[in-house]
Amino acid sequence: MATPAPPVTPMFPPKSITNITTQSAHPVSLLPKCTSLRDLKQLQAFAIKTHLHNDIYVLTKFINFCTLNPTTTSMLHAHHLFEQIPQPDIVLFNTMARGYARTDTPLLAFTLFTQILLSGIFPDDYTFPSLLKACASCKALEEGRQLHCLAIKLGKSENVYVCPTLINMYTACNEMDCARRVFDKILQPCVVTYNAMITGYARGSRPNEALSLFRELQARNLKPTDVTMLSVLSSCSLLGALDLGKWLHEYVKKSGLDRFVKVNTALIDMFAKCGSLNDAVCVFQKMAVRDTQAWSAMIMAYAIHGHGPKAMSLFKEMRKAGIKPDEITFLGLLYACSHSGLVEEGFEYFYSMRDKYGVIPGIKHYGCMVDLLGRAGRLEEAYEFIVGLPIRPTPILWRTLLSACGSHGNVELGKRVLEHIFELDDSHGGDYVILSNLCARAGRWEDVNNVRKLMGERGAVKVPGCSSVEVNNVVHEFFSGDGVHSVSTKLHQALDELVKELKMVGYVPDTSLVFHADMEDEEKEVILRYHSEKLAITFGLLNTPPGTTIRVVKNLRVCADCHSAAKLISFIFDRQIILRDVQRFHHFKNGQCSCEDFW
Repeated sequence: MATPAPPVTPMFPPKSITNITTQSAHPVSLLPKCTSLRDLKQLQAFAIKTHLHNDIYVLTKFINFCTLNPTTTSMLHAHHLFEQIPQPDIVLFNTMARGYARTDTPLLAFTLFTQILLSGIFPDDYTFPSLLKACASCKALEEGRQLHCLAIKLGKSENVYVCPTLINMYTACNEMDCARRVFDKILQPCVVTYNAMITGYARGSRPNEALSLFRELQARNLKPTDVTMLSVLSSCSLLGALDLGKWLHEYVKKSGLDRFVKVNTALIDMFAKCGSLNDAVCVFQKMAVRDTQAWSAMIMAYAIHGHGPKAMSLFKEMRKAGIKPDEITFLGLLYACSHSGLVEEGFEYFYSMRDKYGVIPGIKHYGCMVDLLGRAGRLEEAYEFIVGLPIRPTPILWRTLLSACGSHGNVELGKRVLEHIFELDDSHGGDYVILSNLCARAGRWEDVNNVRKLMGERGAVKVPGCSSVEVNNVVHEFFSGDGVHSVSTKLHQALDELVKELKMVGYVPDTSLVFHADMEDEEKEVILRYHSEKLAITFGLLNTPPGTTIRVVKNLRVCADCHSAAKLISFIFDRQIILRDVQRFHHFKNGQCSCEDFW
């Protein structure tokens, strides 16, 4: 019989194992007491002294501990332990791969995978999911395709565990068609496979395809999960389809999925983005449990609807409830300050993020601060803010300032900002358009021609304005310019008549917004008349009962002329018009807008 190992006293024993007698304890029995890698290394020292350091069972348990909540350091140690095993099996490799897939260096799993293959060990059903997750996390499309080929070769490509991760890998790499081909080859896809494809469509901003698959899932009598509903609600948010969103809310309640905090949070976000702040508030107030994400979603809802003071008041309630804010919370607060013109309050929140709450600002927070200063007309301060950032500015930061330069008519600063943008990306048509319009307003037509020429040479294309409106559960889309060169239709005739009515109550088309020196005012009026917002609002007037709220979603910033027209339409027809543009919500009622012309 083996002699019992002598007691071992660690030099710096962790609190969790300080009072445990190690004389008869096995190292593995002490693992549940470990709370850190340092604790594990003490157990490893104990294993060495008790001659168990080469025991496969012990090493496997140690590796499992390192990969449970993996960090770069713990995975480095796990790799060191792994290499001590002379003939590791595929199960142990799968553990390592799962660990690497959840770190910042997921592709290190492939170094081990190569060794495994060279040693003659074949992957099993659980190998591919971890490796494909690693590819997805760092968008390693080439490695993912190689894995797909290997899975086909080994007959694993249609495996119930492999298919969803294959789809997820392709969607993460923005290869939606490849993902769909994988999905379509599955004879009887399960709900997990549907979730992977629906989530991919939602994240890829293809909401119609996501909702179509959701209907197909229901037709197959498959039961949606909370994961399904998160993506479906996100798709509904992208479309701004409130009627569909209300139906989904009822479905969630009937199926009992409202017990999930994340689903309720998604409902808040959906209702807010579909223009129904009241419904978002109702969901929030009925939640029995509210986590940081739920509070943050409600703060953001108030922010995008222009209720800055309510967002800040809710933050105070959140702190009183003992809920710790995160980066999304502060994003909502900064957004609220930006769209309410609360510059000083915005700076207070920004500096308190790191100093008081330990939240490190990210690129979106910096963008909010640039937007905050830009809207307030403090353009030089915004420029210096960007230049002084601890990170390299991204094109989106400079574009935020460029937009502010356009709003405030600062041509010279706009040119400097555009130079910074072109150093990073010269393919975005909107950048050229902003500077071109800025120069046109200043009467600098030579600069206008130069910018437009440069835009053509580089192949940059302006994104057309697009607005959508939901009528009878169908989302109708309209593009700016529809009707300018087409035959007259009922919609275009109605819009022509509408403009005549607007002119009778004081509407004057702002032709200064059409920047063509050789174009007559009458031609400019026609271009303004057929902006997508006006087409969508007119369609709503024609196809909904009197008094019905018209909800419009615009892909760009609403133009000043459409903004003025919408105010008058809300007054003449006694309609509330809720318009969501790329920056915020505008609630038009009785001839007024909730933004108070600050947007």
